[in-house]
Formats: sequence, C-alpha cells, structure tokens
Amino acid sequence: MHHTPTTTPAGKTRILLADDHALVRRGVRLILDGEPDLQVVAEAGDGAEAIEMARSERPDLAVLDIAMPRLTGLQAARELSRTMPELRILMLTMYDNEQYFFEALKAGASGFVLKSVADRDLVEACRSAMRDEPFLYPGAVTALIRNYLDRVREGGDVPARAITEREEEILKLVAEGHSSKEIADMLVISVKTVERHRANLLQKLGLRDRLELTRYAIRAGLIEP
Repeated sequence: MHHTPTTTPAGKTRILLADDHALVRRGVRLILDGEPDLQVVAEAGDGAEAIEMARSERPDLAVLDIAMPRLTGLQAARELSRTMPELRILMLTMYDNEQYFFEALKAGASGFVLKSVADRDLVEACRSAMRDEPFLYPGAVTALIRNYLDRVREGGDVPARAITEREEEILKLVAEGHSSKEIADMLVISVKTVERHRANLLQKLGLRDRLELTRYAIRAGLIEP
C-alpha cells in the first residue's frame, strides 16, 4: 500500500486523540502508534480540552469521541472546523446512529468509526481523512448517506429546503406513524389534501415509501431517531 506522506518532518500524521475513558484512549493509541505513518501527539479527556490541545499542538488529525463531558466531540468538531479548517477530523462512537452520523458530517468531520470495530477500521479511516476522502464504517453506506454525500459534493443544501412548511408538517406526522385520516383531523384538512401533499413529498424528494420519508425526516432533524 502506498501512503501519501503528510507535512510532518518524520512523515507521520500527528494525531490528537480525545475520549473521556483512559482505557479507550490507551487501546486506540496502541492501534495508531503501531502504524509507521501515524502518531498520537496529544490526548484529551473532554471536548473543551480537545480544543485547547488542538490549538497548542496543531495536529494534522483529531480523533474525537462523540459523547464526552463538558463539550461533546460534535461541539468540539464544529468549533475546530471553524477555527482550524486545515485540521482533519474523525469521530469515534459507540453507537451506530444515523442522526449522529449526519451531525458529524455537518460538524465538519470526514469520517465516522465505530469503537467496537476500531481495530479494523480506524487506521484506514485516518489515512482516508488525510487524503480528504470520506470514511464510512461499512454498515453506513446506505443509499441515504450516498445521497447526502453527493449533495454535499455538489455544493447542495443539507438537507435542501425543497418542501413547503405545510409539506414539512405532513412529513413529520407521516414519519411519526400517523395515518392520513389522523393527519387530516389534526390539521383540519381533507384526507384527499393530505394524500396529495404526501404524493408531492415523495415525488419532490425522490422517495418511495414511508420508511424513506421517515429517514428523511430524521435527517432533516424533524423527528428524533
């Protein structure tokens, strides 16, 4: 395998590792430091500390746990991608959660690694990040995420405000599992009108069924996963 060298004198990617569990940090550090092209140069136990360390150490890559005290990894990622745009960011997580995934991408992270399989995925994810390629843990590559990445690549909105407020209202209620009849009653409109909005929604968003509508609603932050 051929690696593109980074700008450090030793040719190593300098990494900041942030996780509130010392044991996890030790495990992750062993994985990373075992590679000839990677080196952990700083560790942090929470998001606020991660920001401080990134500023003082100027690493090439930050590996941040999503759930940390004081400031989460997501909050730290937002701040770091705003103030240090050249820093690459990877998120570590315990949870295979679509919502986190989108939040991480929105926060400026270039990849997402599940802790349970970090020994398998993390090194590859670090190298992808340094090549400016998005890394998705294998289970994440759903059509949903491909669609999102394509949108981002084309400089599109995330997610685009393709729908009217009334359609958004109906989308949320459909995604929450309400029938057309219930939605009609709630919004005091006819069932026929609800059905028309629903058909428009599917067509506009290029979705097929309620499951896809629900996924879209989660992605758009209309409902909780």
